Amino acid sequence: MAPAARNFNPYRPGGNIGARGHAATGVLGGLIVLVVVLAAASAVGWGARLRNGRFRERRPVRVGSGPGGDADGSVLTEADLGSSLGERATLVQFSTEFCAYCGPTRELLAEVARSRDGVAVVEIDASRRMDLARRLNVFSTPTVFVLAADGSIARRASGQPRKADVLAAVSSMLDRAPLGRE
Repeated sequence: MAPAARNFNPYRPGGNIGARGHAATGVLGGLIVLVVVLAAASAVGWGARLRNGRFRERRPVRVGSGPGGDADGSVLTEADLGSSLGERATLVQFSTEFCAYCGPTRELLAEVARSRDGVAVVEIDASRRMDLARRLNVFSTPTVFVLAADGSIARRASGQPRKADVLAAVSSMLDRAPLGRE
């Protein structure tokens, strides 16, 4: 056995290298961990920011529907909404009293509906309609759904949507639905 290895004492601060070298290694290791954690948190935050307010295709809802809806909750009826559906599309906004972005989103949806024939807007207070919010997996407000003329959910966005995104989502519905129901 080499003399250096024989004198190594793992219980002595710094082992063979002395207390100063050991402390420097600990600080460097801590800085590396800090940088990795900050990078991971930044990546998660950036990803969430990119998703916020963007419309996505409807994903299946696993929770059973309430009265009048279909088995997977992907169709909303006038009874579910407490209001009539639009002739060609319906914009449904889930909001709450304390939501900072719900007012501007309400105004944006109303503006889009006024500019397009056959489009209706329905606002639902998520705190008063917890049954519907749970059924549709609404976890934050505002959450906006774009419904086809038959009430089927075509798209959804969580967070404040941009006007261009709302117009694109509504236009995709209007391209599919003829004016007036038959």
